[in-house]
Amino acid sequence: MNSNNIESTESIVIVKINSETDKLVDTEMAGETDEVKRETKALIEALKRRAQAEADSAGTLTRETYLKVVRQARELIEGRKLMQRDRLENSWAVIQDEAERNWHLLMKDVVDFSFRVQKAAIAAWETFNNPYSR
Repeated sequence: MNSNNIESTESIVIVKINSETDKLVDTEMAGETDEVKRETKALIEALKRRAQAEADSAGTLTRETYLKVVRQARELIEGRKLMQRDRLENSWAVIQDEAERNWHLLMKDVVDFSFRVQKAAIAAWETFNNPYSR
């Protein structure tokens, strides 16, 4: 197996290792065995994939929620044709502003989550590299 594949004793799992991760681990763990390096690379890549999946999932749910709200608002506005035109435009503007504000808040949460995952990865890295003391 080459250095970009991870082999487990129970089954074979192939993990594509990003070149940045490969270089980082090889540099920071120069004195470690190939097995330790491979496992560390796999851990880092797993953390990256998990963080990306969470961000993608949150983004998809938010877009779906946004579209649902906008469609409901449009249907509501179209159903009340007796309303004055300026009230309709004002209502639509308020809905759009709220949706945009909520979208920005969600993106802030995704960035904050990504930051927390990054800090957790750094903490895991430091814990892994520090000798165990009692």
